[in-house]
This record gives sequence, structure tokens and C-alpha cells, in this order.
Amino acid sequence: MSILTVTSLTHGFGDRAIFTNVSFRMLKGEHIGLVGANGEGKSTFMNIVTQKLHPDEGQIEWAKNVRVGYLDQHTILHHGLTIRDVLKSAFQYLFDYETKMNQMYDQMADCPPDALAELLDEVGAIQDLLTQNDFYLIDAKVEEIARGLGLTDIGLDRDVEDLSGGQRTKVLLAKLLLEKPDILLLDEPTNYLDEQHIIWLKRYLQEYDNAFILISHDIPFLNSVINLVYHMENQTLTRYVGDYDNFQQVYEVKKQQLESAYKKQQQEIAELEDFVARNKARVSTRNMAMSRQKKLDKMERIELVKDKPKPVFHFLESRAPSNVIVETTDLVIGYSTPLSQPLNLRMERGQKIALVGANGIGKTTLLRSILGEIPALSGVVHRGDHLDIGYFEQEARTVADRTCIEEVWQEYPHMGQAEVRAALAKCGLTTKHIESKVAVLSGGERAKVRLCKLLNRPSNVLVLDEPTNHLDVDAKDELKRALIAYRSSILLISHEPEFYQDIATEIWNGETWTTKVF
Repeated sequence: MSILTVTSLTHGFGDRAIFTNVSFRMLKGEHIGLVGANGEGKSTFMNIVTQKLHPDEGQIEWAKNVRVGYLDQHTILHHGLTIRDVLKSAFQYLFDYETKMNQMYDQMADCPPDALAELLDEVGAIQDLLTQNDFYLIDAKVEEIARGLGLTDIGLDRDVEDLSGGQRTKVLLAKLLLEKPDILLLDEPTNYLDEQHIIWLKRYLQEYDNAFILISHDIPFLNSVINLVYHMENQTLTRYVGDYDNFQQVYEVKKQQLESAYKKQQQEIAELEDFVARNKARVSTRNMAMSRQKKLDKMERIELVKDKPKPVFHFLESRAPSNVIVETTDLVIGYSTPLSQPLNLRMERGQKIALVGANGIGKTTLLRSILGEIPALSGVVHRGDHLDIGYFEQEARTVADRTCIEEVWQEYPHMGQAEVRAALAKCGLTTKHIESKVAVLSGGERAKVRLCKLLNRPSNVLVLDEPTNHLDVDAKDELKRALIAYRSSILLISHEPEFYQDIATEIWNGETWTTKVF
């Protein structure tokens, strides 16, 4: 049974085409990985099928009575609501039925026998519906999902306005899983999850009976939960059976076959064109030349997919700093309340440190305290001499109304336009992307613009807060290579062991010093 049917979908932003005549069909129970490079339109596709965005052309048709759940990280969580309130709102339709049923009980007190019988029938139907949907087990369900995603450790009675970005994502994901829709639409759900909760989500999706579409650049995670791949490339959508590794193998074979057929056809075209050129003027061979020209005219030309520019990252290094990069004495971090025990940390020149641990324990707060962006609650931070710090923040501070060129130019006004274009192109952005406004770029493309600004500033210390969020596989691999090659110091927050293990010379686990209970 088809849950979702997309027919002849065409869409673009300005003169930049995203999809051209794309069709798609999703069946019940399919676990789909939606893959492709940054900027190919994965998130745009999600916004179109959820009707947050209207396509230029094409039809989107959902099966009747299908409940769709979409993890939208831009959902507003209102002040005054606790985590428990938000999670229980997943069952709002059942609470509405309970309210309706209680109103009917009130009406029974003074109604005629005929109406009473009718009300009893309706109440019975609602009671059956509540029982079938485990209405009386809601609190237990909330506790189970909250425990799996680490929300009970944060505190279910905590106001959602006080949550970090990662904690907020956990709440939205937990609410979505509690709703248990017929189809889950998950756009990079692991971006703000820590390692243990990524493992929990993996198990949950492996056992999930209903269908889902998952966008993720976390390949081990993808491989463990999907059975189908839809690959977005050059405005098309192609279906592959199996996991991501299988898709890569089949894709490479198809690519090689197409290149071989292309070369063979090009040779045939050259021979035919040569024969026509040499024989069209001769009376004796004119007919043969015309025959070959007709063959050329009718030939369906094979076109090779134009390779996307692959990013090339190289961090500029400035002069050597002092031997001690940073040293803390009894440092306590936090805002109104402490997030850490007194910390005595030391980072020396040339060290590459990965800062790991669960969300909400204060990893970003520690970085910002070390950088002097926020004051310590107590204790001292001593920064070394001659530090040229390059800081990649988790949350972007770009101006959405600027183009990519303007965004970089604002930072480096001395650069010529050709230099800015070349710098952005090295980060894997095409001419269309470079000339587009930041607002219409994907999360991965915006991250590349921010990386471009960081790459062109000489540094001797890199402070990176979740730099791989939203980056595609090629960009992530290239960033890893560049950080290994960087000879100066690095302080890196990451939840991806596959990324940081080959970079880090030392691990700082925030869970050993946090005041939180995990």
C-alpha cells in the first residue's frame, strides 16, 4: 500500500533548480535513507512533502488518514511548559476524547432515555478507543521514552525555555516518537544527540514497525536502520535496495558502466562525423554521408553527471604560541547555577583535545568560559600568550539576507571578488551557491560558508563546537583530514567517535566533572 506518492515534482529557488520532474512512492513499513551531498535538496524535499513549502510543479498525495510526524528543529517550545507537558501533548487527541467523554457523563444526569442510550454508545466507543491506545499508560510511556533519550536525567519538570539546543532536540524527538505516527520524517536527528542516546535511537528505529524517511550523514547509523536508499543528485531521485554501503557499491558500478558507454558513443560519434565531413561533398558517397548524418541526428546522446566540486580544506597557521594554551584554576562554569565542579585543566601547545559527554552538561559553556565570552562563576582562566584563536560555533551567526560572497567579504574586505569566489569554491560550493543568499542554503552549505571564513584566518588554536553537524560525507572526511594535518592546537566538541578518535591526542570527558546526574 502506497503511503506517499510524489508525481512530477519540479522546484527551484530563483534560477537554481533543485528538482526536475522527480517522482517518488513510499510503501508501508519502508525504512528509507534519503542521501546526497549538501545542497541537493533533501531538507527541501521534506518541507515539500509536509506542505511547509509549495512546489513549482507536481503533486504530493498522502494516503487517507495517514498520521505524519516530522522532526522540525525550528518548532517553538513555549515558556511555562515543562518537558513532561510537552511530551504528554503527544497524546493531546486522546485527552480531547477524554474531555468529550466526561462532558457526555455530565449530560447523562438529565437527558431522556433515547438520548441516554445514544450517549452510552458513544461513551463506550470512546472508552474502547482510549483503552486500545493505552491512554491509561501514558505516564509510563512518557517515562520510558524520556529515559531512553536521557530526559529524565535533565528533569521532566524543567521549563523547556531553559534547555540547550541538544536538549531541545531530544524533547522534540521524544514527543514525535510518543506520537508513533504512520510515517516518521527525521532530518538529521543525531546532530544534537550524544553517543548513548544515538545507540538508543538506533535500536528504536530498528524495531519500528511503521515507515520512516531519514536524512543523516552519520553512515554507521544509517547502515544500521535503513533497508532502502533514495539518492538525490543533479535534480533527480534514484532508488536503491539495501543499506548505504550497498548503495555505494551499486552506484559506483552504474557510474563506471555509464562512463564506458559514454566513451564508446563518443568514439562512434567522432567516426560518423569524420565520415560525413569527408564524403558529403562527393557525388558518389553523398548518400552514405547523409545516411550517417541521419543516424547522428537521431542518436540519443549519453550525458555524464557533472561531478560536484569536492571540498579542499587547509587551515592557515600563524606563529607558535606560548607553551601553555590555557590553564584553569578551580574554574566553576555556569550561568545562574554551577554546571561543573571546580576544574583544574591544562592544555599545552600542539595538543588536540576532544571534549565529549552528554548534552546539557556544559561543554559549550566550558568553551565559551575558556574563550572569555562568558564570566566564570568562580575560579580563574589563564590564557597563554600570542594566541590566534579560530572559533567555530555550533549555532550560526550569519546574516541570512547576505549572499555567500557578501558574508565572506564582510569578514575579509581586503579580498577581491575572484579570491572570495575561489575560497568558497574550495569549500565545495558551486557558482549557484556562491551567488545565492545564505537564507536559501541548506544547513551543510551554511556550515561550509562558516568554515570558509575560519579557513582564511591564520590561527594557532582551533576551538570547534560540533563542526560536523549538517556536513555531508565528503566534507566530513576532508575536515577530518585537514584537522589531522593541522600542526597547531585543537579543542573540539564532538559526539562522533568515528570523527574525533583519529584526531584527538587526549579526551576530556565532561561527565566526570559535571554537577548533573547522568
